[in-house]
Amino acid sequence: MQDVVTKVAVVGSGISGAVCAATLARNGISVTLFDSARGPGGRMSQRREITEDGKELLFDHGAPYFTVTNPDVLSVVAAWESSGLVAEWKINLGSFDCFSNKFVNVEHQERQSKKYVGVPGMNSICKALCHEPGVESKFNVGVRKFEWLENENLWLLTGLDGQNLGHFKGVVASDKNIVSPRFTEITGQSPPLDLSLAPELVKLQKIPVNPCFALMLAFTDPLPMGFSFTNSKVLSWAFCESSKPGRSSTSERWVLHSTMEYAKDVIAQTGLQKPSRETLSKVGNEMLQEFLGTGLSIPQPFFKKAHRWGSAFPAASIAKEEKCLWDEKKRLAICGDFCVSPNVEGAILSGLAAASKLKGMLRSLF
Repeated sequence: MQDVVTKVAVVGSGISGAVCAATLARNGISVTLFDSARGPGGRMSQRREITEDGKELLFDHGAPYFTVTNPDVLSVVAAWESSGLVAEWKINLGSFDCFSNKFVNVEHQERQSKKYVGVPGMNSICKALCHEPGVESKFNVGVRKFEWLENENLWLLTGLDGQNLGHFKGVVASDKNIVSPRFTEITGQSPPLDLSLAPELVKLQKIPVNPCFALMLAFTDPLPMGFSFTNSKVLSWAFCESSKPGRSSTSERWVLHSTMEYAKDVIAQTGLQKPSRETLSKVGNEMLQEFLGTGLSIPQPFFKKAHRWGSAFPAASIAKEEKCLWDEKKRLAICGDFCVSPNVEGAILSGLAAASKLKGMLRSLF
């Protein structure tokens, strides 16, 4: 067991978990990263769709971009920009008022914060971090149980199929549902981590979340600028994927996000389980009709597909000062945007904080 117990397990390959894993690896700590998804990214993942005629379409259907103000994160992002992982998205955004059918409050480039995007997709950042030397990434591998072995002073992780995933000196998890009853509501199974092992994580049970639907569209001809919506019960914002740096311009691709209220209404009618094809089709039609109703001469798309983000957007922050939750005795860290602020910058800060906690603790053990 000696060859594996020096490792840290990071569960979740969103930006918070990926930043934590890469930071630990750069400091000489061996990391195994687990994610039940096919690839990294979380809410910064990129969706690949193939049309009936074989055309490939790529969508950043979660976070469209991110901004940065914190000096520590600015330093990290500057390094990513130097290596070509991110680029500034120079776009003037407006707000469309659905009452007056007019654009209001159009931004001017010199007045707005820099908007950063991953290149060639938002998930490019997490991809690079998850494949840094010292990080062993295992996708399509979900964690069913976190077990603390008191006598061995180690964590044992078990997979969804009952497989022993290994023993670890420390564990980082970036899933806010790890001890939450919400996990049971969605999956029908008990949460992976028994709250009695870390009672201080009770905060995770009470995080309010905002759901959202994303609609991916592709058009033959260009449309106006990206914009947010005011006075719409259905749409929150719409962005043109094709205008981002490093993206293919062979088609005009857009992503629309619904309002929180609209998504909550749909979930109230259909439940928290994975939405049916019929539900997604209905949602897609309603969001498209709201978009077409702007009077902006928007043509019918040749591709349309909806996706639900059921609990991806936290509505509260539970560790603004500490930036992560930390159990020193068991070397367990919980990180994510729900700790600091509900955005990419908050997730990065939390991942850095979790890595810092584990670095200091593990150095004292050897």
